[in-house]
Amino acid sequence: MNSEFVIAVHGLVLLAYRPEGMATSEEIAENVCTNPVRVRKVMSCLRKHGFVDTREGQGGGYKLCRRPEEVTLADVYRALAAGSLAPSWCSGDPEKDCVVSSNMAEVMTSVFCGADRHLEAYFGQITIGGMLDKVKAKQQA
Repeated sequence: MNSEFVIAVHGLVLLAYRPEGMATSEEIAENVCTNPVRVRKVMSCLRKHGFVDTREGQGGGYKLCRRPEEVTLADVYRALAAGSLAPSWCSGDPEKDCVVSSNMAEVMTSVFCGADRHLEAYFGQITIGGMLDKVKAKQQA
């Protein structure tokens, strides 16, 4: 899992929470506790995938352009992090005579692909609106 996914979900929940529905990259970065440059990179990807719009100038920033109840974590995961469970390196060598070494990378790839599908299905049950409800419930507890 990559940190861009976490930044994206946090930013989208913040935008859903805001009464005016607008926040700058600096405001989001301060809330997430990260650098505004990282936030701009993530928000740019979210804009490209139709989750947020931007407004330039005074009073500008990012605005959620879809209803929070309609955006699932699976949608965000597919846009930013799909396939990120698989490591960039796998052990073994398909050219070796050893059955373990020659097949381990392919077997591990299938394991990670299966895990990715399960994670995406789980994330499909959770919406940005639901995340906001959980955050609000924590505040009231």
